[in-house]
Amino acid sequence: MSLHPSMCRRRGNAGTRARGGCVDIRSMASGAQRVRPVPPRGEAGAQAMVDETDEALMLAVAARQQQAFRILMGRHMPRALRVAQRVVRNAAEADEIGQEAFLRIWTRAASFDPAVARFTTWLYRIVLNLAFDRVRRPAFAPIEDAGDVRDDRPEPVERLIADQERRMLEQAMAQLSDRQRGAIALFHMEGLSGEESAAAMNISAKAFESLLARARIALRDNVKKLQDDRRYA
Repeated sequence: MSLHPSMCRRRGNAGTRARGGCVDIRSMASGAQRVRPVPPRGEAGAQAMVDETDEALMLAVAARQQQAFRILMGRHMPRALRVAQRVVRNAAEADEIGQEAFLRIWTRAASFDPAVARFTTWLYRIVLNLAFDRVRRPAFAPIEDAGDVRDDRPEPVERLIADQERRMLEQAMAQLSDRQRGAIALFHMEGLSGEESAAAMNISAKAFESLLARARIALRDNVKKLQDDRRYA
């Protein structure tokens, strides 16, 4: 998904026009490490906004304050990307999902109700819905990341073992259903409670508990099978 400032003026699908001008989502959403908030007038004002809760910042986003939007992205884009990548298993696809999720947050900010859900719950629901939609596309084919350029220098044994275990876990996760991967990612990797995870997936707490239990069993079985295959290879 290519986003460019000029697209907002011509087509309106990459950035979004609103009160206060056109927002370039690419410049804001190309990974949290590249987010550079533009300080509001005065250091005190900047610090006050940084210290605000997510829900308070969403009120500012609804009023089209781009600084508040950048702060939210800086806080939550990395987590959004991790969850998306756990589901779609592709970094480039996850990046597009992260950008689309925050574009929706900007355009739908006025509909956010803190009395109904926390901001993080709302964000995860958007990310997961986008990720599930992506993997259901007929043409979607997850591509495993190529990884770093090969380095033939000897590596410490501990690092080799850790890398092997990480790859095995990734392989085992890849064999789960997309919803099982989402449940594992939210509960075990992002540290959400069962109720928060259920809300993010838009299912009941009991349904999430059942989904997570099945995901754990399947993940354990997948790991055991991979270990057995390696042992007898």
